[in-house]
Amino acid sequence: MAIRIYNTLTRRKEDFVPVTPGKVGIYSCGPTVYDYFHIGNARAFVVPDVIRRYLQYRGYDVTLVQNITDIEDKIIERAAQRGIAPQDIVDEFTEAYIEDREALGVRAPDIQPRATEHVDEMIQMIQALIDNGLAYARDGDVYYDVSKFEHYGILSNQKIDDLMAGARVGVGETKEDPLDFALWKAAKPGEPSWDSPWGPGRPGWHIECSVMSTKYLGKTFDIHTGGIDLVFPHHENEIAQSHGANGVAPVKYWVHNGFINVDGEKMAKSLGNFKTARDILAYYPGKVVRYFLMSNHYRKPVNFSDDELRMCEKALARLEDAVANAIFAASIDPDEIGEIGMAGDDTRLDAAVIEARRRFENSMDDDFNTAGAIASLHDLATALNTYVNREMPSPPDEGARAAVSRAVLAIMELGDVLGIMDASSLESAGARPGSGGDDRGEAAELGETVRGLVQLLLDVRAKAREAREFGVSDMIRDRLSEMGIVVEDTRDGARWKFEAK
Repeated sequence: MAIRIYNTLTRRKEDFVPVTPGKVGIYSCGPTVYDYFHIGNARAFVVPDVIRRYLQYRGYDVTLVQNITDIEDKIIERAAQRGIAPQDIVDEFTEAYIEDREALGVRAPDIQPRATEHVDEMIQMIQALIDNGLAYARDGDVYYDVSKFEHYGILSNQKIDDLMAGARVGVGETKEDPLDFALWKAAKPGEPSWDSPWGPGRPGWHIECSVMSTKYLGKTFDIHTGGIDLVFPHHENEIAQSHGANGVAPVKYWVHNGFINVDGEKMAKSLGNFKTARDILAYYPGKVVRYFLMSNHYRKPVNFSDDELRMCEKALARLEDAVANAIFAASIDPDEIGEIGMAGDDTRLDAAVIEARRRFENSMDDDFNTAGAIASLHDLATALNTYVNREMPSPPDEGARAAVSRAVLAIMELGDVLGIMDASSLESAGARPGSGGDDRGEAAELGETVRGLVQLLLDVRAKAREAREFGVSDMIRDRLSEMGIVVEDTRDGARWKFEAK
């Protein structure tokens, strides 16, 4: 099955065919570093990370470029409010961005250019637009003449006449038409500025991304990501600039993620429901927040609430529990996952691994459907639990240990593609009896002893229940729970497992 991507430009799913076979260039709009980023921004950072991970899993050589906007009106305003230099604001919130990005499991981009490092190239592109008759200078400002670009509105599916109705000329602007947008802004007292053919000033916001994407990915590249709120005007203006300067369409596939809503309303500072990622990460692990952001398809809105995050926390714990319990039950050292007799007789568990991988790939091939991919992981975790609790011989033989190892490896590998399973998911398992230690024989023997003691307690509990001594039964269950052992009563008798911590 070919990978299919929903393209905002064409408003349909298309087969993914990269510009250069085997290679993929992705440009992702990065942060304007004047504040902590909110949970909606977090989704826009997680989505390209997942896309890159999956394309790499599928064998592509991927280059992800994500810019940092370090000169912009909001930065200057925040610096003035705090009475410090704009660069101090940039330094503070760039560091905060990187910290919060890492907490969400978002890997660093291959290239992270800063706008201020590319001002010379911006001046060159602006001059090219003037030379091509698409831009004009006015009193030290330079504006893009939207009426001269025949494709304007192609991404947002809007006509220029309709856009004109809502356009306004701001105070101090000298543009000829309300819809024209700034490429270069004349210097104002106390603001950072650079020399240019039109006088000292600084670049407009939109030109930054056109220049940096062109420089690092070429005149036409594969995928451009961002939040749906960037379709107009930012990405529309990027197309006008890049196409106008380079003579070709800049992007094959435009990918936009949906909003984060809070109690059914779009998150906005004006509504008082603004949530920064940093605030949320103070209460929930990054993997849980990331799980939440991928729990729906990226193009659909997601409703933020504590209840949703708690459900995601429990769902992720079920995956980690399945892995940890299987490793313990099969007496596997986590460091040996992938090395224990991977060849062996096929079992129903192996069939579940094959089916889970097929469904995972089909989901991700279908416009990066992370919700479907997560569902396939849970199905595999259920199959793993069933095998360990009902089908695996006791003590486990090498064939059983190999089957468990294959299933655990699949969950870890596919979970890593989504960024929700990694080495830390095995930490608690590594400390459990039968799953570690310098002496494999001693560790395995200890694991068997623990299993025997737990089973003895469950046998005693079963006798107590038969005698209707429910106080004793509950005491055994509760004391085991305090030690991290969860007892589940089923029609086939009591089952137990370790709960990942």
